[in-house]
Parts: sequence; C-alpha cells; structure tokens
Amino acid sequence: MNISRVLTVLVSVLLLSCNSGLKVKKVPDDVMQKIYDEVKTPYKYGIVMTSGDSTKMVDSPTVFRNNDKWFMTYIVFDGHGYETWLAESYDLLNWDTLGKILLFTKNTWDATQKAGYVSLIDIEWGGSYKPEKFRDRFWMSYLGGSDRGYEAGKLKTGIASTEHIDIPQEWRCEGKPVLSPDDVNARWYDNATIYKSLIIEDKEEYTGHSFVMYYNAKGDTARYESIAMAVSDDMKTWTRFGNAPVISKYRKGTICGDAQISRIGKVYVMFFFGAFWGDGPQAFDKFACSYDLIHWKEWQGADLISPSETYDRKYAHKPWVVKWNDVVYHFYTAVGDHGRVIALATSEKLN
Repeated sequence: MNISRVLTVLVSVLLLSCNSGLKVKKVPDDVMQKIYDEVKTPYKYGIVMTSGDSTKMVDSPTVFRNNDKWFMTYIVFDGHGYETWLAESYDLLNWDTLGKILLFTKNTWDATQKAGYVSLIDIEWGGSYKPEKFRDRFWMSYLGGSDRGYEAGKLKTGIASTEHIDIPQEWRCEGKPVLSPDDVNARWYDNATIYKSLIIEDKEEYTGHSFVMYYNAKGDTARYESIAMAVSDDMKTWTRFGNAPVISKYRKGTICGDAQISRIGKVYVMFFFGAFWGDGPQAFDKFACSYDLIHWKEWQGADLISPSETYDRKYAHKPWVVKWNDVVYHFYTAVGDHGRVIALATSEKLN
C-alpha cells in the first residue's frame, strides 16, 4: 500500500467516525468477554446440509423461523453459477430441502448468479428469528451477475421479494441492481465487485434511516475484501453510508465478510468471517460489537469457529448464529473432505 493510499484510508476512517453525529461509546473489554462467553460454540455437531451431488457446492446459510418451523436459505454452485434454495427443519439439526427460490434466467443482468440472503429477520438474541414484512412482502438481497463461474465477473446487489416466505416458489426480482460497482458514487473499497449482503431494520435510526445493509466488497485499487454499509427507507433505493469500511484489515488479499447482526441486551454483535489474515487458519469466524450499528470493535480473543475436523479442515467460515432453548447453534460453510457443505457447532454437546 503506497503513502497516498494510507492517507486516503486514514481520512476515510475519520470521516466514518463523524457520520453519526454522536459521541462514540466503545464497548468495554469485559463486555466483549461476556459476549464471547455467551456466543461460543465449542462442540462441532457435523454436516447438516449438502447438495446430494458431489459436483455441486453448498454455501452461505441464513436461518429463520416462521409458523413454528425453522427454515434455511442457502446457495448452490453447480459450475455454472449460483441459485438459491430453501430447506425446513423442526429441530435445527435435521433439514429437508424444499426447492429453489432464486433461479437462473436468460438475458438479464443477474442471469447466472443469484445468491440470496433473507432480510429483516428479528435480530434479538434468543428472540423470534422471524422475518418481518415491509409493504406486505418479505424481502431478500442477493449477489447477482451474468458471468459464468464461481463469483465470476463484476457482481452487484439485487433485491427480491415474495408474499410467502416458507414456500419453494420463485421470488420476484427487481429489474436492476440496487448497489453496483459501476455506480457514480461507488467508493474506493467497493468499485470492483460486491459480494454478500445483509439487511436489518435500524429501529433506533442510528443511521437516520429505516434499513441498513452490511455488504462485503472489493475495490479496484483496494485489493482486499471489507464490510461496508448502505442505507434505505424503501428497500429499493440504497445509498452508501460513510467513506470507509466498518470492518477491514486494509491488507492485500485479506477478507472480512458475510456479516450477521444480533442484539444481546444493549450490545449489537456482528458475526463475520475472516480469511487470509496471516498466521493461523485460512478462514474462520469472528465477531465484533457496537452500541450504534456504525462503530465496531473487533474481538481479539479466540476464533468462534476455525478448522478442526476433516470436513472443515480447509475453511470454517460464513456464520449464521442463533440461540434457541438455551442452546447456541452456529451454522457455517465448511470446506474439507466432503467438498463445500454447511456444518453446525453448538454451545452444548448434542451428539
């Protein structure tokens, strides 16, 4: 990184600190420790979702609850591109695949890539985990593109919606991306490609808007992946928030991505994954804490999940964490001797 880039990053971080117009309250170390003790999942349960086809890869779980049943959206890569699938469960352990909800299309901006992530899920720790409707519809953001291959081409963020979130039917996609590296106001950290996104409701309006999107992206000169923010009041029009990422290592080749937000008491917790940070495992799950959804403090202690089993010996990453009946369930993407699958770790030994 050259001197001009260093100065740009420093100025951008300072500008981000001023965005809220509020004095930043840092999360104390003892509170961070209490959060870690609450969310840690030392027991690896095993693989809970595969494609049933060794040539296909399964990725990125999103878990929610509706009508007394659990559901998981996940994405499948078949060598051609991404499609999004839906599964159901009664116990968070045994899952049955229902079918596709985002499919390949022809001659669209997102023809071969539709990797979806359900929006507006209740973020209360141990809460309902129910997705909320907005304007009588359920919503989903998705990674979209028209190039064939794994995370191929210049990826953008799309929005889809449905009236029935627990039925395996195709969601209605908006006709154009809502966030793109080609936008005139694209930032230095997101003007190359945009990956996974998560949308939550900002009930306290810390950002001055109703909805917040956390997304990971890469810039054409910042050749590393960071987590950044965008805001909206209507789910369709999105504006970048701040002039710097909220989570980043600012080093070439590093990745910070796939945020999930929970609220434990007064503390917002961001589960995310890191990769290629240096010594240690290649990919692992971490967390950060905030009082305002904008300024985040990273946990410096042990990883929440890291490779330890044959099925996750290469990567253990991309978290989705829930607490139910006093047990913490940490779903993650595992890469090892079973290919790319979805695995589970828990706070108590269940097998």
